[in-house]
Amino acid sequence: MKDYIYEVARIRVMENGLLTGADFEQLLAAPDRNAALAYLADKGWGGGAGTLDAPAMLKAEEDAAWALMRELLGDGRELDILRLTRDYHNLKAAVKDGYAASGLPPERLYLEGGTIPAEEIREAVREEHFDRLPDAMQEAAATAWQTLSRTGDGQLCDTILDKAALDALTAAAKEAPDPVLAIYAVTTAVSADIRIALRAAAAGKSAAEIVPMLAEVPDINSTLLAEAAAGGRSGAAEYLRSTPYGVLADALSRSMSAFDCACDNLMIERIRPQKSEALTLGPLAAYVIARETEIKSVRLLLTGLENGLPREQIRESLRQCYG
Repeated sequence: MKDYIYEVARIRVMENGLLTGADFEQLLAAPDRNAALAYLADKGWGGGAGTLDAPAMLKAEEDAAWALMRELLGDGRELDILRLTRDYHNLKAAVKDGYAASGLPPERLYLEGGTIPAEEIREAVREEHFDRLPDAMQEAAATAWQTLSRTGDGQLCDTILDKAALDALTAAAKEAPDPVLAIYAVTTAVSADIRIALRAAAAGKSAAEIVPMLAEVPDINSTLLAEAAAGGRSGAAEYLRSTPYGVLADALSRSMSAFDCACDNLMIERIRPQKSEALTLGPLAAYVIARETEIKSVRLLLTGLENGLPREQIRESLRQCYG
């Protein structure tokens, strides 16, 4: 079994550059978005280019995290689980754009950094050559395309592809090369299941109709969750209290944005033990998850400043720091 002594040593150095709670307080104290961007630039964000272009800065940070993984791991296939959701986002975008012929530029529709180049997914869907896609995507892609072409029902198309994405995640979790990757996959699937169940129930779907939309994940009974979702967020929260995900219940009772924040915080808590691991792939996976969560917090903060939201409201949306 491979050890990752050198790679983990590099990660320990990089962890020192993660933003801390004190950094976020400084950002919250900034008078406006440009001042916050200047603070981040002084911390080295944006590749040291000094840019005050928020999208460019955040993209540079996302790219830097994965560039580090490629440096340490070569092609980085060990961490593919962390990129799967991008593939299915791109598949959904390709199917819908192929149907609607929106004419929007690809950079507006597709995410970079998946396990498959977005252009390959786009071409496979446009030419209806679904066999060019990975085996796990082929049936869902063909079904979603045919369903949308026949019915024009975008929500049904989303349901098909969202379920396929969750199935891919949970299947990957069973073969994950490190427990941290399984934690990521399962926690992501659980939070997605809860959102799907609540949306479907709000749209008038019965529990029997909702269950097939949900991924099978440990510690969550799909039937009980679907039944609980009929009671809205409070009903789903009550069910969660009987599971290992009870820590999410209060946040779900408050709002979906609070729930999203609590899910990210739960992920950070579950990967935090990797800060004391020295030999495995886990710290590398944890670092990528931590960086992506950090970037999400910065994006929310900058958006809040741009829109003049109260600082306390912005603070409530920020995720826990891993650093």
